[in-house]
Amino acid sequence: MSTHRVNELIELLQPVWTKESHLNLMEILVKLAEEAGFAGDIASLTDDTLIYHLKMRNSSQDAMIPGIAKDVEADFKSAILKARGIQSA
Repeated sequence: MSTHRVNELIELLQPVWTKESHLNLMEILVKLAEEAGFAGDIASLTDDTLIYHLKMRNSSQDAMIPGIAKDVEADFKSAILKARGIQSA
C-alpha cells in the first residue's frame, strides 16, 4: 500500500476511532468490515474496502461511489461520443 493510501485510510479512520475510543484498532476494523458486508477472514480485508466503506458510510443508499461520479455522462449520446474521443458540444 502506498503512502498516500495509508494517509487517506488514517484520515478516514480518525473520526471513527475518536467516536469509538473504547475499542482497539482490530475491533474497529472488524466492526467496519461487518458494516461493509465483508464476511471473509479479517486478514484478507483490503484497504479499498475500508476506504470506500469509510467514504460512503454516512451517505444515502443511492449515493454514487466516489470515483465513478466523475465518469457519469448526462445522456447516452454524450457517453458514446466521449468513448469515441469526440467532445460533445
